[in-house]
Amino acid sequence: MFGDKAAVSDLTLRVERGEVFGFLGPNGAGKTTSVKMLLHLITPSSGQGFLFGQPLTDSSVRSRVGFLPEHFRFHDWLTAQEFLALHADLYHMPRLVAQKRIPELLELVGLTPHASKKLREFSKGMLQRIGLAQALLNQPDLVILDEPTSGLDPVGRRMVRDIIRDLRAQGVTVFLNSHLLSEVEITCNRVAFIKHGKVARISPLKDLVEGELSVEIRARNLTPEVVMDLSRWSSNVRQDGERISLTLPSESALPQINRFLVEQGVDVYALRPEHVSLEDLFIQIVGTDGGL
Repeated sequence: MFGDKAAVSDLTLRVERGEVFGFLGPNGAGKTTSVKMLLHLITPSSGQGFLFGQPLTDSSVRSRVGFLPEHFRFHDWLTAQEFLALHADLYHMPRLVAQKRIPELLELVGLTPHASKKLREFSKGMLQRIGLAQALLNQPDLVILDEPTSGLDPVGRRMVRDIIRDLRAQGVTVFLNSHLLSEVEITCNRVAFIKHGKVARISPLKDLVEGELSVEIRARNLTPEVVMDLSRWSSNVRQDGERISLTLPSESALPQINRFLVEQGVDVYALRPEHVSLEDLFIQIVGTDGGL
């Protein structure tokens, strides 16, 4: 609770080991608050959560987590190498392990030539990269990434996608919060849509983007009764003159709809199904006012 406002309410999630889980919602929907509770940076007013089967209050499990926040404030007087060495000390990593791990991570995020450069001289994209290296420093079992590609160019975004794929191949769980739905569509196994602090829908991504269809019908002799009757197949029917748009859970209903329209004396000139994009699904599920 923040005053009399519940930022997150009735939020129930289960993220499986080794999956890339997308956490989606508009600004103000409660995503960052949820992440902070998961990391025990803030305490929920009620409810409970677990990391690796242990209560969130167990500090030992947080040593198995890597975290890149959306709004990071790094020590800009340090060099990239010094910054990672500082975090290695915070993790109580053995010095020899850190000395081997840090150059590997700098190479992974493309910052080896800038290892001795102070962070104040870094661009936003370079800071994003060093932040990602910091999140991977302790070889975590869970990596939480909050908008990890927001400051990156296309090359940097591809690098992050490749890293996420490698983490998944290693059995590492990735919890991804991103407004770049195209990135989510490429990388995630499952997604949750959050609206007003509640989960509106959770689904395997493949079922979402390969199952639901957006159908546009161009026809004449349409009557209000015929258009209304289409609601037996879809709860989202819209008419604009001779064009009808609707969404369907699968292709199986298309022949039935076509036969129904013809039997009602409607002249069907076109019936075009397209798989619904993740962006369209986002709007359908959380709307344009899904925040607080």
